Amino acid sequence: MSIVGIEELEFGAVDVEKGKRFAADFGLAPLQDDGDASTAAVYETLDGAKLSVRSIDDPALPEAFEEGDTLRRMTWGAADAAALDTLRERLSDQPSFIDHGDAFECRDPNGMTVRVRVSTLRDVELDVTPINQWGDMRRVDQPSPVYENAKPASIGHAVFFVDDLEATERFYREKLGFSVSDRYIDRAVFLRMQKRGGHHNLFLLKLPTRGRGLNHVAFTVRDIHEVIGGGLAMTRKKWTTFIGPGRHPVSSAYFWYVNSPLGGAFEYYTNEDYLTEAWQPREMRHSLESFTEWAIEGGIDAETRRQKKPEDKE
Repeated sequence: MSIVGIEELEFGAVDVEKGKRFAADFGLAPLQDDGDASTAAVYETLDGAKLSVRSIDDPALPEAFEEGDTLRRMTWGAADAAALDTLRERLSDQPSFIDHGDAFECRDPNGMTVRVRVSTLRDVELDVTPINQWGDMRRVDQPSPVYENAKPASIGHAVFFVDDLEATERFYREKLGFSVSDRYIDRAVFLRMQKRGGHHNLFLLKLPTRGRGLNHVAFTVRDIHEVIGGGLAMTRKKWTTFIGPGRHPVSSAYFWYVNSPLGGAFEYYTNEDYLTEAWQPREMRHSLESFTEWAIEGGIDAETRRQKKPEDKE
C-alpha cells in the first residue's frame, strides 16, 4: 500500500478573492490567508487535506496544463517514508522530476504536476445517522438530520480530461500502483489508489471534442443529507449548480456538482461503492444511463426547495 490519500490541491485563479470566497462557502476551513497576493490562501477538509488558492501567475505554481483557472499541482500522500522512497525511485525518470527531500514531484503524461509526500492526513470520526431500510431499521426514535451546509471530510477524487488515455492510465497504474475499478470502453477509466477502498480516486476521460484539462474535484461528506444541505447552501450563496443532486450508478454515489471559479466543478458526494481485491472491473459503453441513474440539471432552488425553473438558472 503506497498511496493512501489526496493531500493537497493547488489552484491558480484569475480572481483570487472570488476563489477564496468559493472555498470558504463550500465548507472548507481557512488555515492561512494573510491578504498577501504573493502567498497562498490555504483551506482544509476535516481530515487535513489542503486546498490552496494562488494567483494564476504566481511563480510558486508549476506550468498549467490548460489555459485559465485550473488545478496546477496535485499532491498524493505516501503511506510512510519507505513507500515515499520506493515511489521516488520509480518516478525519478519522469519529466520535470524534482526531488525536495521530504517530497518529490514530476509531470504525468497529461501535463499535470504530481507531488508525493508522506501522508499527514488524520483520522476523522463523524456521527452518521443510520438510514432505515426494509428489514433493517437502525434509526430508532431519531429523525434523519437536515444540514444547513456541508463540511467536507476529505478530498475523494479528481477527474481529468486527457489527450492520451493509455499513457496516462499506465503512469498511474505502473508508477503509483493504482488499480482499475471500471472502464468505459475507448473512453475512460476509473482508478483507485488502494486495492481496498472507495470506487475511484482518479477518473481519466478522453473526449474527441475536448483537450486535456480539469473536469472536477470531489469532496466526501457523511451522507446524502449533507450532499443536499451543501448544495442548497451554495445555491443560497449564489453559486451555480452544474448538475445535481443525482446518483451515479457506476459507483452508487449520490452527488451535487457546483460550478467553480477555480476551474471545472467541485462535487459533494457520498455512498460510493467500497471495493476489494475480489472486485472484477467492468467494461461498459459510456451512456447517459451509466453516468446518471437520475439527476437534476441546474440544482434545487434554496427558497422553494423545488427544481430550478429555466428562467431561474444562471
